[in-house]
Amino acid sequence: MKVCKFGGTSMASADSVRLVTDIIRQDEDRRYIVVSAPGKRFPADVKVTDALYAYGKSHDFEGIAKRYTDIADAFGVDIAPLLQDVGTQLEGTSSRDFAASRGEYLCARMLAEILGAEFVDAAGLICFDEDGELLLAESCGRLFRRLSSTHIAVLPGFYGTLPDGNIKTFSRGGSDITGAIVAAALDADLYENWTDVDGFLSADPRIVKDPCLIERLSYKELRELAYMGAEVLHPECIFPVRHAGIPINVKNTFNPTHPGTMIVADAADCPSERVVTGVAGKKGFTIINIEKDMMNSEIGFARRVLSVLEEEQISFEHVPSGIDTLSIVIRDEYVERRLPRLLLKLQNASDADNIEVHSGLALIATVGRNMASRQGTAAALFKSLAARHINVRMIDQGSSELNIIIGVDTFDYEKAITAIYHGFFK
Repeated sequence: MKVCKFGGTSMASADSVRLVTDIIRQDEDRRYIVVSAPGKRFPADVKVTDALYAYGKSHDFEGIAKRYTDIADAFGVDIAPLLQDVGTQLEGTSSRDFAASRGEYLCARMLAEILGAEFVDAAGLICFDEDGELLLAESCGRLFRRLSSTHIAVLPGFYGTLPDGNIKTFSRGGSDITGAIVAAALDADLYENWTDVDGFLSADPRIVKDPCLIERLSYKELRELAYMGAEVLHPECIFPVRHAGIPINVKNTFNPTHPGTMIVADAADCPSERVVTGVAGKKGFTIINIEKDMMNSEIGFARRVLSVLEEEQISFEHVPSGIDTLSIVIRDEYVERRLPRLLLKLQNASDADNIEVHSGLALIATVGRNMASRQGTAAALFKSLAARHINVRMIDQGSSELNIIIGVDTFDYEKAITAIYHGFFK
Protein backbone atom coordinates (compact mmCIF):
# COMPACT_ATOMS: atom_id res chain seq x y z
CA MET A 1 0.00 0.00 0.00
CA LYS A 2 1.30 3.44 -0.95
CA VAL A 3 0.63 6.91 0.39
CA CYS A 4 1.11 9.60 -2.26
CA LYS A 5 1.60 13.30 -1.81
CA PHE A 6 1.24 15.64 -4.80
CA GLY A 7 2.80 19.08 -4.57
CA GLY A 8 1.52 22.45 -5.70
CA THR A 9 2.97 22.27 -9.21
CA SER A 10 1.27 18.90 -9.71
CA MET A 11 -2.10 20.45 -8.74
CA ALA A 12 -1.62 23.78 -10.54
CA SER A 13 -3.77 23.28 -13.67
CA ALA A 14 -6.27 20.97 -15.33
CA ASP A 15 -3.50 19.44 -17.43
CA SER A 16 -1.31 18.64 -14.43
CA VAL A 17 -4.26 17.30 -12.39
CA ARG A 18 -5.07 14.99 -15.30
CA LEU A 19 -1.55 13.59 -15.00
CA VAL A 20 -2.14 13.14 -11.25
CA THR A 21 -5.37 11.20 -11.77
CA ASP A 22 -3.67 8.98 -14.37
CA ILE A 23 -0.82 8.23 -11.95
CA ILE A 24 -3.24 7.30 -9.16
CA ARG A 25 -5.41 5.11 -11.37
CA GLN A 26 -2.46 3.26 -12.88
CA ASP A 27 -1.58 1.64 -9.54
CA GLU A 28 -4.28 0.27 -7.26
CA ASP A 29 -1.82 0.35 -4.34
CA ARG A 30 -1.99 4.18 -4.39
CA ARG A 31 -4.85 4.41 -1.94
CA TYR A 32 -4.23 7.44 0.26
CA ILE A 33 -3.58 10.76 -1.47
CA VAL A 34 -2.38 13.98 0.20
CA VAL A 35 -2.43 17.20 -1.82
CA SER A 36 -1.02 20.70 -1.65
CA ALA A 37 -2.83 23.82 -2.82
CA PRO A 38 -2.37 24.74 -6.50
CA GLY A 39 1.04 26.23 -7.18
CA LYS A 40 2.40 28.31 -10.00
CA ARG A 41 1.39 27.52 -13.58
CA PHE A 42 4.08 29.82 -14.98
CA PRO A 43 6.94 31.83 -13.40
CA ALA A 44 4.95 35.05 -12.88
CA ASP A 45 1.92 33.23 -11.45
CA VAL A 46 0.85 33.45 -7.78
CA LYS A 47 0.54 30.36 -5.61
CA VAL A 48 -2.93 29.90 -4.14
CA THR A 49 -1.47 29.76 -0.61
CA ASP A 50 0.18 33.16 -1.12
CA ALA A 51 -3.11 34.57 -2.42
CA LEU A 52 -4.89 33.23 0.67
CA TYR A 53 -2.29 34.72 3.01
CA ALA A 54 -2.93 38.04 1.29
CA TYR A 55 -6.72 37.65 1.46
CA GLY A 56 -7.00 39.72 4.65
CA LYS A 57 -5.83 42.76 2.68
CA SER A 58 -7.06 42.02 -0.83
CA HIS A 59 -10.38 40.22 -0.09
CA ASP A 60 -10.02 38.84 -3.62
CA PHE A 61 -11.61 35.42 -3.40
CA GLU A 62 -12.90 35.57 -6.95
CA GLY A 63 -9.40 35.14 -8.37
CA ILE A 64 -8.71 32.26 -5.99
CA ALA A 65 -11.99 30.54 -6.83
CA LYS A 66 -11.26 30.77 -10.55
CA ARG A 67 -8.13 28.65 -10.09
CA TYR A 68 -10.35 25.82 -8.87
CA THR A 69 -13.22 26.24 -11.31
CA ASP A 70 -10.78 26.19 -14.23
CA ILE A 71 -9.65 22.74 -13.08
CA ALA A 72 -13.03 21.38 -11.97
CA ASP A 73 -14.80 22.44 -15.18
CA ALA A 74 -12.28 20.46 -17.23
CA PHE A 75 -13.45 17.32 -15.40
CA GLY A 76 -17.16 18.18 -15.38
CA VAL A 77 -17.22 18.63 -11.61
CA ASP A 78 -19.37 21.33 -10.01
CA ILE A 79 -17.71 22.89 -6.97
CA ALA A 80 -19.57 26.23 -7.02
CA PRO A 81 -21.49 25.55 -3.75
CA LEU A 82 -18.25 24.51 -2.03
CA LEU A 83 -16.47 27.68 -3.17
CA GLN A 84 -19.36 29.80 -1.98
CA ASP A 85 -19.20 28.20 1.48
CA VAL A 86 -15.45 28.75 1.76
CA GLY A 87 -15.79 32.35 0.57
CA THR A 88 -18.33 32.99 3.32
CA GLN A 89 -16.03 31.37 5.91
CA LEU A 90 -13.12 33.56 4.87
CA GLU A 91 -15.23 36.70 5.25
CA GLY A 92 -15.97 35.72 8.83
CA THR A 93 -12.45 34.88 10.02
CA SER A 94 -9.30 36.78 10.89
CA SER A 95 -7.17 33.64 11.24
CA ARG A 96 -4.28 33.53 8.77
CA ASP A 97 -3.83 29.82 9.43
CA PHE A 98 -7.46 29.08 8.62
CA ALA A 99 -7.34 31.20 5.47
CA ALA A 100 -4.14 29.52 4.25
CA SER A 101 -5.50 26.03 4.98
CA ARG A 102 -8.43 26.50 2.60
CA GLY A 103 -6.09 26.05 -0.37
CA GLU A 104 -5.38 22.41 0.51
CA TYR A 105 -8.94 21.87 1.74
CA LEU A 106 -10.47 22.93 -1.57
CA CYS A 107 -7.89 21.00 -3.58
CA ALA A 108 -8.56 17.77 -1.68
CA ARG A 109 -12.33 18.19 -1.94
CA MET A 110 -12.03 18.78 -5.68
CA LEU A 111 -9.68 15.84 -6.34
CA ALA A 112 -11.88 13.50 -4.31
CA GLU A 113 -14.82 14.47 -6.52
CA ILE A 114 -12.78 13.89 -9.67
CA LEU A 115 -11.54 10.48 -8.53
CA GLY A 116 -14.79 9.36 -6.93
CA ALA A 117 -12.81 8.87 -3.71
CA GLU A 118 -13.65 9.72 -0.12
CA PHE A 119 -12.58 13.12 1.19
CA VAL A 120 -11.12 12.97 4.70
CA ASP A 121 -10.37 16.27 6.40
CA ALA A 122 -7.09 16.62 8.30
CA ALA A 123 -8.87 18.78 10.89
CA GLY A 124 -9.37 16.70 14.02
CA LEU A 125 -6.92 14.04 12.81
CA ILE A 126 -3.61 15.92 12.65
CA CYS A 127 -3.25 17.23 16.22
CA PHE A 128 -1.15 19.96 17.83
CA ASP A 129 -0.78 20.83 21.51
CA GLU A 130 -1.48 24.25 23.03
CA ASP A 131 2.01 25.45 22.03
CA GLY A 132 1.55 24.41 18.41
CA GLU A 133 3.77 21.32 18.64
CA LEU A 134 2.74 18.28 16.61
CA LEU A 135 1.32 15.37 18.63
CA LEU A 136 2.63 12.60 16.38
CA ALA A 137 1.44 9.54 18.30
CA GLU A 138 -2.05 10.98 18.81
CA SER A 139 -2.27 12.02 15.15
CA CYS A 140 -1.20 8.57 13.95
CA GLY A 141 -3.76 6.88 16.17
CA ARG A 142 -6.60 9.07 14.93
CA LEU A 143 -5.59 8.65 11.30
CA PHE A 144 -5.38 4.87 11.62
CA ARG A 145 -8.83 4.63 13.18
CA ARG A 146 -10.32 6.88 10.49
CA LEU A 147 -8.57 5.52 7.41
CA SER A 148 -7.92 1.82 7.99
CA SER A 149 -11.35 0.83 6.68
CA THR A 150 -11.30 3.33 3.79
CA HIS A 151 -10.30 1.92 0.41
CA ILE A 152 -9.19 5.18 -1.25
CA ALA A 153 -9.16 8.63 0.32
CA VAL A 154 -7.92 12.14 -0.44
CA LEU A 155 -6.65 14.33 2.41
CA PRO A 156 -5.53 17.96 2.51
CA GLY A 157 -1.96 18.56 3.61
CA PHE A 158 -0.42 21.45 5.53
CA TYR A 159 -2.75 21.73 8.52
CA GLY A 160 -4.36 20.19 11.58
CA THR A 161 -6.10 21.45 14.70
CA LEU A 162 -5.21 22.84 18.09
CA PRO A 163 -6.90 21.51 21.27
CA ASP A 164 -9.52 24.29 21.02
CA GLY A 165 -10.45 23.18 17.49
CA ASN A 166 -8.82 26.09 15.69
CA ILE A 167 -6.81 25.39 12.55
CA LYS A 168 -3.01 25.28 12.85
CA THR A 169 -0.74 25.08 9.80
CA PHE A 170 2.73 23.64 9.45
CA SER A 171 5.50 25.81 8.04
CA ARG A 172 5.52 26.28 4.27
CA GLY A 173 5.90 22.99 2.43
CA GLY A 174 4.21 21.24 5.33
CA SER A 175 2.06 19.00 3.14
CA ASP A 176 5.16 16.78 2.95
CA ILE A 177 4.84 16.31 6.70
CA THR A 178 1.15 15.43 6.46
CA GLY A 179 1.92 12.76 3.87
CA ALA A 180 4.65 11.29 6.06
CA ILE A 181 2.32 11.17 9.09
CA VAL A 182 -0.37 9.39 7.06
CA ALA A 183 2.22 6.89 5.79
CA ALA A 184 3.44 6.23 9.33
CA ALA A 185 -0.09 5.91 10.73
CA LEU A 186 -1.03 3.26 8.16
CA ASP A 187 2.38 1.53 8.12
CA ALA A 188 2.55 2.06 4.36
CA ASP A 189 4.97 0.08 2.24
CA LEU A 190 6.04 3.26 0.45
CA TYR A 191 5.58 7.02 0.70
CA GLU A 192 5.62 8.57 -2.77
CA ASN A 193 6.28 12.29 -2.91
CA TRP A 194 5.37 13.63 -6.36
CA THR A 195 6.88 16.93 -7.43
CA ASP A 196 8.15 18.63 -10.60
CA VAL A 197 11.72 17.25 -10.68
CA ASP A 198 13.05 13.74 -11.29
CA GLY A 199 14.42 13.45 -7.77
CA PHE A 200 17.11 14.82 -5.49
CA LEU A 201 19.99 16.48 -7.29
CA SER A 202 23.53 16.54 -5.93
CA ALA A 203 23.60 20.37 -6.13
CA ASP A 204 21.31 23.29 -6.84
CA PRO A 205 20.72 23.37 -10.64
CA ARG A 206 20.38 27.15 -10.46
CA ILE A 207 24.06 27.23 -9.49
CA VAL A 208 25.60 24.08 -11.01
CA LYS A 209 24.74 23.14 -14.57
CA ASP A 210 23.22 19.65 -14.92
CA PRO A 211 24.13 18.24 -11.49
CA CYS A 212 23.97 14.47 -11.01
CA LEU A 213 20.73 12.87 -9.81
CA ILE A 214 20.98 11.00 -6.53
CA GLU A 215 19.42 7.57 -7.07
CA ARG A 216 19.43 6.47 -3.43
CA LEU A 217 20.24 8.19 -0.15
CA SER A 218 19.69 7.61 3.55
CA TYR A 219 17.33 9.46 5.88
CA LYS A 220 20.33 11.05 7.60
CA GLU A 221 21.75 12.37 4.34
CA LEU A 222 18.32 13.67 3.34
CA ARG A 223 17.98 15.46 6.66
CA GLU A 224 21.34 17.20 6.20
CA LEU A 225 20.71 18.20 2.59
CA ALA A 226 17.11 19.30 3.12
CA TYR A 227 17.97 21.33 6.20
CA MET A 228 20.84 23.03 4.37
CA GLY A 229 18.67 24.23 1.52
CA ALA A 230 17.87 21.34 -0.84
CA GLU A 231 14.21 22.20 -1.43
CA VAL A 232 12.67 19.01 -2.82
CA LEU A 233 11.28 17.88 0.56
CA HIS A 234 10.43 19.58 3.84
CA PRO A 235 13.22 18.56 6.29
CA GLU A 236 10.73 17.62 9.03
CA CYS A 237 8.89 15.07 6.88
CA ILE A 238 11.64 12.56 7.57
CA PHE A 239 10.85 11.85 11.21
CA PRO A 240 7.45 10.11 11.00
CA VAL A 241 8.54 7.68 8.28
CA ARG A 242 12.05 7.14 9.63
CA HIS A 243 10.77 5.74 12.91
CA ALA A 244 8.46 3.42 10.98
CA GLY A 245 11.17 2.38 8.51
CA ILE A 246 9.10 3.46 5.49
CA PRO A 247 11.06 4.43 2.37
CA ILE A 248 10.32 7.65 0.49
CA ASN A 249 10.29 7.74 -3.30
CA VAL A 250 10.63 11.24 -4.78
CA LYS A 251 9.12 11.19 -8.28
CA ASN A 252 8.22 13.59 -11.08
CA THR A 253 4.54 14.03 -11.95
CA PHE A 254 5.58 15.23 -15.40
CA ASN A 255 7.93 12.27 -15.99
CA PRO A 256 6.22 9.45 -14.08
CA THR A 257 8.20 6.57 -15.58
CA HIS A 258 11.48 7.92 -14.17
CA PRO A 259 12.46 5.94 -11.05
CA GLY A 260 13.25 9.11 -9.12
CA THR A 261 15.19 9.10 -5.85
CA MET A 262 14.67 6.41 -3.22
CA ILE A 263 15.28 7.45 0.39
CA VAL A 264 15.84 4.57 2.83
CA ALA A 265 16.64 4.09 6.49
CA ASP A 266 19.97 2.29 6.23
CA ALA A 267 22.98 3.75 4.43
CA ALA A 268 24.04 0.15 3.71
CA ASP A 269 21.12 0.02 1.27
CA CYS A 270 22.63 2.92 -0.72
CA PRO A 271 25.64 1.44 -2.53
CA SER A 272 27.72 4.12 -4.23
CA GLU A 273 31.31 4.62 -5.24
CA ARG A 274 31.02 8.36 -4.68
CA VAL A 275 32.53 9.81 -1.54
CA VAL A 276 30.10 12.73 -1.52
CA THR A 277 26.34 12.42 -1.99
CA GLY A 278 25.53 16.09 -2.44
CA VAL A 279 26.33 19.72 -1.70
CA ALA A 280 23.79 22.21 -0.32
CA GLY A 281 23.84 25.53 1.44
CA LYS A 282 22.04 28.60 2.70
CA LYS A 283 22.77 32.30 2.96
CA GLY A 284 21.91 34.73 5.73
CA PHE A 285 24.01 33.96 8.82
CA THR A 286 25.95 35.94 11.40
CA ILE A 287 28.92 34.58 13.35
CA ILE A 288 29.77 35.92 16.81
CA ASN A 289 33.38 35.17 17.84
CA ILE A 290 34.11 35.26 21.58
CA GLU A 291 37.75 35.31 22.68
CA LYS A 292 39.05 34.80 26.22
CA ASP A 293 42.40 33.60 27.51
CA MET A 294 42.26 30.24 29.34
CA MET A 295 38.67 29.69 28.24
CA ASN A 296 39.26 25.95 28.07
CA SER A 297 39.96 25.74 31.80
CA GLU A 298 37.02 27.92 32.90
CA ILE A 299 34.25 25.59 34.05
CA GLY A 300 30.76 26.63 32.93
CA PHE A 301 31.94 29.13 30.30
CA ALA A 302 29.95 27.66 27.39
CA ARG A 303 26.88 27.20 29.58
CA ARG A 304 26.86 30.88 30.54
CA VAL A 305 27.23 31.95 26.92
CA LEU A 306 24.48 29.67 25.65
CA SER A 307 22.18 30.64 28.53
CA VAL A 308 22.14 34.17 27.07
CA LEU A 309 20.75 32.76 23.82
CA GLU A 310 18.15 30.83 25.79
CA GLU A 311 17.07 33.97 27.64
CA GLU A 312 16.75 35.83 24.34
CA GLN A 313 14.88 32.91 22.72
CA ILE A 314 17.52 32.61 20.00
CA SER A 315 18.48 29.27 18.48
CA PHE A 316 21.93 28.70 17.03
CA GLU A 317 23.13 26.66 14.06
CA HIS A 318 26.70 25.76 15.06
CA VAL A 319 29.15 26.39 17.91
CA PRO A 320 32.69 25.68 16.69
CA SER A 321 35.35 26.31 19.33
CA GLY A 322 39.10 26.46 20.02
CA ILE A 323 41.20 26.64 23.17
CA ASP A 324 40.55 30.34 23.74
CA THR A 325 37.72 30.99 21.29
CA LEU A 326 34.06 30.07 20.94
CA SER A 327 32.00 31.01 17.91
CA ILE A 328 28.22 31.04 17.57
CA VAL A 329 26.55 30.90 14.17
CA ILE A 330 23.04 32.39 14.16
CA ARG A 331 20.51 33.24 11.47
CA ASP A 332 20.53 36.93 10.57
CA GLU A 333 16.83 37.40 11.30
CA TYR A 334 17.31 36.28 14.91
CA VAL A 335 19.87 38.97 15.74
CA GLU A 336 19.50 41.92 13.38
CA ARG A 337 17.26 44.02 15.65
CA ARG A 338 18.67 43.00 19.00
CA LEU A 339 22.39 42.60 18.32
CA PRO A 340 23.60 45.43 20.66
CA ARG A 341 21.63 43.99 23.60
CA LEU A 342 22.77 40.46 22.79
CA LEU A 343 26.44 41.48 22.65
CA LEU A 344 26.17 43.33 25.96
CA LYS A 345 24.62 40.31 27.67
CA LEU A 346 27.25 37.99 26.16
CA GLN A 347 30.01 40.28 27.42
CA ASN A 348 28.53 40.38 30.93
CA ALA A 349 28.06 36.60 31.02
CA SER A 350 31.48 35.69 29.64
CA ASP A 351 33.78 38.57 30.68
CA ALA A 352 35.34 38.07 27.25
CA ASP A 353 38.61 39.69 26.19
CA ASN A 354 37.12 40.41 22.78
CA ILE A 355 33.86 39.83 20.87
CA GLU A 356 33.69 40.24 17.12
CA VAL A 357 30.71 40.01 14.79
CA HIS A 358 30.85 38.98 11.15
CA SER A 359 27.66 39.13 9.10
CA GLY A 360 27.07 38.17 5.49
CA LEU A 361 27.94 34.54 6.05
CA ALA A 362 26.75 31.57 3.98
CA LEU A 363 26.89 27.97 5.18
CA ILE A 364 27.63 25.06 2.85
CA ALA A 365 27.33 21.38 3.76
CA THR A 366 29.20 18.69 1.89
CA VAL A 367 27.31 15.49 2.71
CA GLY A 368 28.24 11.86 2.10
CA ARG A 369 27.87 8.48 3.74
CA ASN A 370 31.34 7.37 2.61
CA MET A 371 33.24 10.39 3.89
CA ALA A 372 34.22 8.79 7.20
CA SER A 373 35.93 5.81 5.52
CA ARG A 374 37.80 7.72 2.80
CA GLN A 375 41.08 9.49 3.43
CA GLY A 376 41.61 12.90 1.91
CA THR A 377 37.99 14.04 1.72
CA ALA A 378 38.59 17.26 3.64
CA ALA A 379 41.82 17.85 1.72
CA ALA A 380 39.98 17.55 -1.61
CA LEU A 381 37.28 19.95 -0.41
CA PHE A 382 39.66 22.67 0.71
CA LYS A 383 41.90 22.20 -2.32
CA SER A 384 38.88 22.90 -4.55
CA LEU A 385 38.10 26.08 -2.62
CA ALA A 386 41.71 27.26 -2.59
CA ALA A 387 41.95 26.80 -6.35
CA ARG A 388 39.11 29.33 -6.73
CA HIS A 389 40.64 31.71 -4.14
CA ILE A 390 37.71 31.29 -1.73
CA ASN A 391 38.33 32.20 1.91
CA VAL A 392 36.80 29.86 4.50
CA ARG A 393 35.50 31.72 7.55
CA MET A 394 34.35 28.71 9.58
CA ILE A 395 34.76 24.92 9.62
CA ASP A 396 32.57 22.45 11.51
CA GLN A 397 32.34 18.67 11.20
CA GLY A 398 29.75 16.56 12.99
CA SER A 399 30.78 13.58 15.11
CA SER A 400 28.98 11.26 12.69
CA GLU A 401 31.42 12.37 9.94
CA LEU A 402 28.42 12.56 7.63
CA ASN A 403 29.17 16.12 6.59
CA ILE A 404 31.66 18.96 6.60
CA ILE A 405 30.14 22.40 7.02
CA ILE A 406 32.00 25.53 6.04
CA GLY A 407 31.17 29.21 6.28
CA VAL A 408 32.09 31.54 3.42
CA ASP A 409 31.31 35.14 2.60
CA THR A 410 27.95 35.46 0.88
CA PHE A 411 29.55 36.88 -2.26
CA ASP A 412 31.55 33.62 -2.59
CA TYR A 413 28.54 31.34 -2.07
CA GLU A 414 27.76 30.33 -5.67
CA LYS A 415 31.43 30.07 -6.55
CA ALA A 416 32.07 27.83 -3.51
CA ILE A 417 29.14 25.50 -4.30
CA THR A 418 30.42 25.11 -7.87
CA ALA A 419 34.00 24.52 -6.72
CA ILE A 420 33.06 21.83 -4.22
CA TYR A 421 30.74 20.10 -6.66
CA HIS A 422 33.34 19.88 -9.41
CA GLY A 423 35.93 18.76 -6.86
CA PHE A 424 33.96 15.58 -6.19
CA PHE A 425 31.73 15.07 -9.24
CA LYS A 426 33.98 14.83 -12.28
